[in-house]
Amino acid sequence: MDQRVKPAPHEIRRARTENPKARERDLAGQLGISEAEMVAAHCGDGAVRIEPRVNDLLTGLEAVGEVMALTRNESAVHEKIGVYDKVVTGNHNAMVLGENIDLRIFPKVWAHGFAVEKRDGDDIRRSLQFFDAAGEAVHKVHLRPASSLYAYQKLVASLESSNQEPTIDISRPVLDEESEAGTASLDDLRDRWSRLTDVHQFFGMLKTLKLSRRQAVRMVGQDYAWLLDNDAVRAMFHHAAEGEMPIMCFVGNRGCIQIHSGPVKSVKTMGPWINVLDETFHLHLRTDHIHEVWAVRKPTKDGHVTSLEVYAANGDMIIQFFGKRHEGEGERDDWRFLAEHLPRIPSPTAA
Repeated sequence: MDQRVKPAPHEIRRARTENPKARERDLAGQLGISEAEMVAAHCGDGAVRIEPRVNDLLTGLEAVGEVMALTRNESAVHEKIGVYDKVVTGNHNAMVLGENIDLRIFPKVWAHGFAVEKRDGDDIRRSLQFFDAAGEAVHKVHLRPASSLYAYQKLVASLESSNQEPTIDISRPVLDEESEAGTASLDDLRDRWSRLTDVHQFFGMLKTLKLSRRQAVRMVGQDYAWLLDNDAVRAMFHHAAEGEMPIMCFVGNRGCIQIHSGPVKSVKTMGPWINVLDETFHLHLRTDHIHEVWAVRKPTKDGHVTSLEVYAANGDMIIQFFGKRHEGEGERDDWRFLAEHLPRIPSPTAA
């Protein structure tokens, strides 16, 4: 279909009917529209537009009980089953700090919301779906058999929008282009990096130096960051599962970061996908989208911590891993040993 002429809502609904097994994201791409426009076209026909009032949503979700939380980007899908509890609200940053559902949320990015119902045989599958201004999914909540339907319906009613039109206005995404190399000096970067006392200071350091994360790791030197073979992620999963090693796995987009903390057990490869298929955690990672994998060492007051950072060709981070640890604890010896012994790519220059 011509990208310049978007299909009307009835054409979108017809395409959905004619392709019942296609994923919304894939079908939207074929139609030249965003996923949010695909969902909006079904307002009044299986979808209800809701206001993306993040704080009200988070405080209302706890009563719904067990659900599945889903956060994704172009290359990774992160799914956790649990309860939205230990909620910390905020207009700039909000958090869910539950045992299973662990989120860092940036509410200003959330632009569109929908409550969606889909018939699946005799069952109805219900979900809450939220998108940014460009129509890209930022977070989804899927009901489970144990969920409270009453609490869910009450929450949807409280968030329902007065606007139920089957179209939405979409703005072009603002691309976070990498700054030109050389904005910061190597000496300044290494000095600031060496004085970090908490991993959360890293973003502030990058902002001060006007560097992207990938620029910084490429630039800082091999005592702090070293390039790994792209297959290092698969090797890490294999060793972590075999050794029952608890890890932290972060997948995010502009509006939400979702975290798994704990062991991984059932790791399966299907084509380009690495899949974790555990009881309360599912992960789907496209290895053919991996452009670079870095092991990154950051100083903290508790000793340095080591992460695996996986980047796409455009410089976006796809996924990030740490050994599981709590604030005030040192890094796990088994994780550090694993990270330092994954297959490296020799660098042509010394640090």
